[in-house]
Amino acid sequence: MSKVADLIRPELAELGVYAPLEGDFRIRLDANEAPALLSAGARARLGEVAAATVWERYPDARTAALREAIAARTGVGAAEVFAGVGSDEVIATLLTALTRPRGKSPAPTLVTTTPSFVMYRQSGRARGWNVLEVPLDAEWDLPQSSLVRAFEMTPPSVVFIATPNNPTGNSMSRNRLEHVIEAAAGALVVIDEAYVDYASEDHLDLYRKYDNVALLRTLSKVGFAALRVGWLVARPELVAELDKVRLPYNLPTVSQSVATTVLTELSSEIAALCATVKEERARLCHALADLPRVSLTPSQANFVWLRTERPAGEVFDALCERKILVRSFHARGGRLGSQLRVTVGTRDENDAFVQALREVT
Repeated sequence: MSKVADLIRPELAELGVYAPLEGDFRIRLDANEAPALLSAGARARLGEVAAATVWERYPDARTAALREAIAARTGVGAAEVFAGVGSDEVIATLLTALTRPRGKSPAPTLVTTTPSFVMYRQSGRARGWNVLEVPLDAEWDLPQSSLVRAFEMTPPSVVFIATPNNPTGNSMSRNRLEHVIEAAAGALVVIDEAYVDYASEDHLDLYRKYDNVALLRTLSKVGFAALRVGWLVARPELVAELDKVRLPYNLPTVSQSVATTVLTELSSEIAALCATVKEERARLCHALADLPRVSLTPSQANFVWLRTERPAGEVFDALCERKILVRSFHARGGRLGSQLRVTVGTRDENDAFVQALREVT
């Protein structure tokens, strides 16, 4: 092993394994998954589609039908869609393809915000990128001037901005976002819209306005995390280059066929699920607002970002003792030491969580 160890990329030493907490929990509100709200008819139809799989054949290598369905739903052409195994593979593919450094740096630079989706940094460092994480401001919004300074110090190849942001749940101010896009004119700015179905607006207009903007989306947050289907909306010339990097037959046949059905025949199921979650999010936030030692950040996602007067680590442990799992960021310290991220669950799950939180805060 010692000789093999000498060959391992040194950046891996600073990374950990992405491993969700396992355990026997009666309520799991930690992963931003949608609650089980699919109708019986939809489940039956998806079972029929899955059963029609030709198991002995490879999947469609070009994901043609799926890309057409995504394009129709999004309002773009199929040539502007790159599909992958969740947004994670799309991120990894981008960072494998766009590795030409800018400026005097020997390695490409990725700029993003913090706190935000951990896979930007994880995928970047695993591929030898310099990663600059710029702290969000006091309201968890884009730190416009700090980002511009980061661009000036080390010109980035890729910029990731999540809006609505994970884990804070808020959408980034439109004017700040547009200013950042313009300041990063030499880079690809990826607007991660994983939670766009729960938000009041999307950013397709910015994609159409700016040549250096791409949009990242997924089915994982709207009830279909098991499929692992994500996609990038980008200029056809970039999609064509990413296709050269994509692993052959990357998306299984079942994922392609079921996702295509979801986006076409069953699109109303997504709309109904998201409407229910948004209603429940409002009800949950109203209940949490009545708790004296808890404060909320307005959410545009399918989760809430709350601050507790009691240290978040203690609250997290107390909830775990009650078999309720949420996500705590206390290990990062600083202002995250008081923050919890809680997925919007079913009505009963949310009520149980609020009651437990009332008891432990």
